[in-house]
Amino acid sequence: MNLIEIDSLDVRVLIDNVTDNLSSIPNNVSHEIAHLKKNGMKELSGSCLCCGAHGLSLLLTATKGSATRTLLFDAGPEGEVFKNNVTKLKAPLNTVEDIVLSHGHWDHAGGFLTALGLIKSANPQQKIVFQLNSGMFHQRAIKFADGSILPFKKIPSIEELKAHGVEIINSPEARLLLERMFYLSGEIPRTTSYEQGLPGHLRQNSEKEWLLDPLILDERFLVAHIRNKGLIVFSACSHAGIINVLKHAQQVFPQIPLYAVMGGFHLSGTAVEKIIDATVKDMQQFNLKMIIPAHCTGWKAVNALANAFGQDVVIPSAVGRLYHF
Repeated sequence: MNLIEIDSLDVRVLIDNVTDNLSSIPNNVSHEIAHLKKNGMKELSGSCLCCGAHGLSLLLTATKGSATRTLLFDAGPEGEVFKNNVTKLKAPLNTVEDIVLSHGHWDHAGGFLTALGLIKSANPQQKIVFQLNSGMFHQRAIKFADGSILPFKKIPSIEELKAHGVEIINSPEARLLLERMFYLSGEIPRTTSYEQGLPGHLRQNSEKEWLLDPLILDERFLVAHIRNKGLIVFSACSHAGIINVLKHAQQVFPQIPLYAVMGGFHLSGTAVEKIIDATVKDMQQFNLKMIIPAHCTGWKAVNALANAFGQDVVIPSAVGRLYHF
């Protein structure tokens, strides 16, 4: 995979579980309020601010020389919060060319039809390519300890996406995007002994029977290569295990050091919190310069990461923030 080295990357957090405009941040990160002031906010109030929601959406803008390319990575749980946040942030949706869905769960795909409408309204002539794989479209559910099953809302279908004027690339294979500025993974190898996916997760087969599906094999991650830094890995939910994700990124690009990882590490919930210590220990092998936990990482894991790596390395995500690499 001939991933090119880009000069810079801006990451706008459009949707995340957490809102935080007060915590101290490094120089390459700015709070939501800074963008709202730049956009003309004259008075601080709740009606001005972005909304936190259970999900994730990132807007990635890569620059190489005079070329700038923009990619939308997931769209959060539903359309209203997506519209609310991008409107207040004045996020440049008119520049979006590629869209990536990380995996087929509602909290990452529920906002896509609204997002596509906004993107097309902002730039009706823009060609939009939607990257996914067919494993994302199973009906999913979660089984609780008492045996009850709660189905997940289905993600938008290929037909619904096409109706919004996008080109679909439906493939399980790894590939390069936007003139080789981004790498989209294929299926993530599961090599660690303790990263066992999401316990209790189910999917339906063609006979409408519920089958155990803890591994969620449709999950994918993104990578960019920043000049003088290295690889930045974006893992939206890490059902594969964030150590498996980082190991695979390292195997695909063995000559390029890992610089940062950002996204949900899925270390919250009683079923997976038991692997926090092993995850933090094994993350030390990658010598990461920035760790940006988001979405489903959970406060216990964030606390463990901060204790192990320090506050100069662990910079938790929050809605409305801009990370500049």
